[in-house]
Amino acid sequence: MEALFEVVVFLAVATFGAALARRLGLLAPILLVVIGLGLSFLPGFPLVRLDPDLVLVGILPPLLYVAALDTSVPAFRLNLRPILLLAVGLVIFTAFVVGTVVHLFLPQLPYAICLALGAVVAPPDAVAATAVARRVGLPRRIVTILEGESLLNDATALVLLRVAVAAATASTGGVGFGYVAEEVLVATGGGVLVGLLGVLVFGYLHRRTTDALLDNALSLIVPFAVVFAAEEIHASGVVAVVVTGLGIGHRMPLLMSAASRLQIGAFWRLARFLLEGLVFLLVGLQLPEVVRDLDEPVGFLAGITAAVLAAVFLARFAWIFPATYLARLVPRVRRRDPSPAARVPIVLGWAGMRGVVTLAAALGLPLTLAGGRPYERGLFIWLAFAVIVATLVVQGATLPAVARRLKLPPDDPVRDALSAAAVQQQASRAARERLDALADTVPAAVAERARQVLQSRTNLAWERLGGGERETPSQAYARLRQEMIDAEREVFRAARDDGRIPEEALVRAYRDLDLEESLLRRETEE
Repeated sequence: MEALFEVVVFLAVATFGAALARRLGLLAPILLVVIGLGLSFLPGFPLVRLDPDLVLVGILPPLLYVAALDTSVPAFRLNLRPILLLAVGLVIFTAFVVGTVVHLFLPQLPYAICLALGAVVAPPDAVAATAVARRVGLPRRIVTILEGESLLNDATALVLLRVAVAAATASTGGVGFGYVAEEVLVATGGGVLVGLLGVLVFGYLHRRTTDALLDNALSLIVPFAVVFAAEEIHASGVVAVVVTGLGIGHRMPLLMSAASRLQIGAFWRLARFLLEGLVFLLVGLQLPEVVRDLDEPVGFLAGITAAVLAAVFLARFAWIFPATYLARLVPRVRRRDPSPAARVPIVLGWAGMRGVVTLAAALGLPLTLAGGRPYERGLFIWLAFAVIVATLVVQGATLPAVARRLKLPPDDPVRDALSAAAVQQQASRAARERLDALADTVPAAVAERARQVLQSRTNLAWERLGGGERETPSQAYARLRQEMIDAEREVFRAARDDGRIPEEALVRAYRDLDLEESLLRRETEE
């Protein structure tokens, strides 16, 4: 009962924090971390120790899966070069930079364990990157690159961490190239294979499932099943989940019915909202656990913390600028993808927020080194925690101002609307041809009603190009229809209260009216 009470309290605080962030115009991850830090000092407030396995196997997979489902595979493939440069190259570079800095402060420690800490703090967080990038309103390509980086960088960091820990704890004094190559091959190659198998198996099951509720339940099972399968063969569960999510998300219109897609979308939005809120709240609540084992002098602690933060911050910029411009020295790359203005790599460099995976990986560091030799594990956990808080609070909070100050050119809404309208015109033509072919099989009034609906949809696509202050015909229709829906609801509610219709009839009527209202809102708000 007590554990359940604590879960409810955490959910309530996370929901309140997210609502407060929206009211204040702040980023929810940042405010929730700050709230968690404040509550950690509150006497009697329930504190929970973050279990690394719970994070890496229980929380991270569904968050990665839903992010992969929403990721455009064509856009991901188009930006694969910058994504891999950040998700693989930058993570390795940052790990070695941070490892070297820590080794300079703690020369008595093996370099391998210092490198392990570098791997822990190297990957920006998938949740933070997505939440901040979309909330700030960055250009679509920058959002795609940041999301792609955050989907894959955890796999790179966790493989590097595994190798570094093995080297630090090996009784023979290190690991050979063969071990490293095997770890990389099994983790990445095995993860890709498991992910592709997940696409085939669960794609087939989704295609054979006609009940929306069962489809939703199956979607919940997918990320965990893929992770467990990958971990069973010591492959990367992160890679497996991302590959499965990308594959199923890309084929979702062919695998699921409209009802299934609507229900799954609503379910995962709620799950992501709750998990993200809990994750960042729990990060802040870990402060007492993090500082408990610290016994270093204050001056030394401040010095090494500042040095690690500087290394994490500067390493990202030191990698991103050459990675952005050196690749374009190749003529073929330059023709296909001209060099961007300097403000693009600046924003990419500033969007390096760390999150719960960093803390979970730090808590999973070994207790001792080779031969049972102790080391400053509490200090390492503190450094990881400091990197999370500093990058979230400093970089995350200032990223909107940085983006505004640099005046990044936004995506052209007119161009987007024009492209969508042109495709809608083609779709309407195809629908009209199908209607003409089937018109003789239905009453004339039904065919005419279908033509009117089709014409309204086509008009709505072109009306979005207006951009003026005047009310469009579609907006006027939505306003009037909303008033009519409200009147219908009142009649059904009164009839239920008077006992003239059963509750089931009211539920069915409300469901139909709610669906129509949500469609009206979506069409007028886009």
